[in-house]
Amino acid sequence: MFPDDQHGSPAFILLTCEHGGRDVPEAYKPLFHGRKAILDSHRGYDVGALGVALRLASRLSVPIVFSTTTRLLIDLNRSLDQPDTYSEFTSELSSDERSRIESTFYQPYRTSVATTIASAITAGRRVLHLGVHSCTDVLHGEQRELDISLLFDESRVREERFALRYRNALTRFAGDLRYPFNTPYKGADDGLTSTLRGQFPEESYLGIEIEVRQGMILRPAEQRAAGDLLATALQSIPGSSIT
Repeated sequence: MFPDDQHGSPAFILLTCEHGGRDVPEAYKPLFHGRKAILDSHRGYDVGALGVALRLASRLSVPIVFSTTTRLLIDLNRSLDQPDTYSEFTSELSSDERSRIESTFYQPYRTSVATTIASAITAGRRVLHLGVHSCTDVLHGEQRELDISLLFDESRVREERFALRYRNALTRFAGDLRYPFNTPYKGADDGLTSTLRGQFPEESYLGIEIEVRQGMILRPAEQRAAGDLLATALQSIPGSSIT
């Protein structure tokens, strides 16, 4: 699955979905009393992303790590030193309480992902990590010009090469959709994939985030269709070892 991988074992593919749901753990429900509208919005979770990710994982028969805890408790896709890791609902909690949240929700999730990748690399596999997210169609009155965007670190040649091949494949199967790179966020910005790039070398690890426009995956059937498209395109890439 790596663009220049012409021999050796098939790539190990791992899917993740950091913002898969809007669940509030029982102990923290008082913090979100009367906040259902916010929890149900894009601020609470990535609408439709988990449905897409699960379909993609099923089609590829690959493992997936996901969370259904609302990102408003703690954002699993942010480093702990970032100002938006905690929301306005949790940022004023005591340091002890934040430490509890981190040890209960944040660290286990990130450790699970990193350990899975490390184990595959130790076994001699190259890893393709696809993090599935969704974004609102409009933010602050500005229309976002994308349907599916691939986010990667432009300084990593292998990631850029893979993204080009993946986009070409997506275009062959659904040429009417828009596939910009690194929008609405930069793939090199803070996030789980950026953290993992610091832990694993480029020759062993590719970290690609997939951003899907929420308006096209609101319903389960649409989520399945998006997952099918992503899977079919990935399986079609020349030289792919995925069956």
